[in-house]
Amino acid sequence: MKMRQVLVCGAGGFIGSHLVKKRKREGFWVRGVDLKYPEFGDTMADDFVIGDLRDPVVCGKVVDRPFDEVYQLAADMGGAGYIFSGEHDSEVMHNSAMINLNMVDICAKVAVRKIFYSSSACIYPEYNQRDPQNPMCSEDSAYPAAPDSEYGWEKLFSERMYMAYFRNHGLAVRIARFHNIFGPEGSWDNGKEKAPAAICRKVAQTPNGGEIEIWGDGEQTRSFLYIDECLEAVGRLVASDFVGPVNIGSEEMVTINALAKMAMEIAGKTLRVRHIPGPLGVRGRNSDNKLIHEKLGWKPSRPLREGMERTYQWIESQVHGAASPIGDTRR
Repeated sequence: MKMRQVLVCGAGGFIGSHLVKKRKREGFWVRGVDLKYPEFGDTMADDFVIGDLRDPVVCGKVVDRPFDEVYQLAADMGGAGYIFSGEHDSEVMHNSAMINLNMVDICAKVAVRKIFYSSSACIYPEYNQRDPQNPMCSEDSAYPAAPDSEYGWEKLFSERMYMAYFRNHGLAVRIARFHNIFGPEGSWDNGKEKAPAAICRKVAQTPNGGEIEIWGDGEQTRSFLYIDECLEAVGRLVASDFVGPVNIGSEEMVTINALAKMAMEIAGKTLRVRHIPGPLGVRGRNSDNKLIHEKLGWKPSRPLREGMERTYQWIESQVHGAASPIGDTRR
């Protein structure tokens, strides 16, 4: 039997590098492509191309066959400090749009068997996420469109483009809207880290009895999904006949203050919290998993605390320069 072939775009990033590992363990031949190699370990890809997917020539070289699966994760992105400052809007929109314009077109021309596109919960309208205790993020609430950032607008445009190629060219598309994926081996101190990593870093760096800073009043709500859970859901979606878009996230909503308290408990520290001005995004956001449970029978199987324990352990080891004892992150 011929070995199935997979292309992972963004394979040097957090989700992409974990996806490469998972697909290799499952027996696929994997090519990765990114501007950089994974930051926190060697890639397991059979072939890794350092290349810029904003360049259509590079896209043509990496998509040189009708891959069984293409995963388009490559994007210009980061946490709230990067996305919501307004200072990177033009690059975020231009870079991500160019990648998607190139990739969807070459994949249709080469007739890849299936392409997965990672969209984001940032596409949901800001007006539905003002109440931190009752945000609306069901898939059918995306319109009338009013994303809270240019990052979200580009994601929404690209969703529509992939769906247009599905309708007009028969490209087998699968689209997921990720809700705050976190875990070991992700950004934690470069300005692009998300809330779990930023809070774990602050707690790890601060001596017991010290003080950490949190942007805003800390009562803004989010849900966070551990990386292994995310990849399980992606695998189910790609193997299914459901096109999407569909949420992939957790419904365990938490305030940022409560997330900080959880990290302190894991660390065994008592710290003061000082609230300071900073980029915040929407007031509340939580995944709505009714559709994915109905279509794919999937829901998260682990509590937030378990993923935070693993993530804190890894980030603490990074802060103190130790090896990375992340344990077995396989499902």
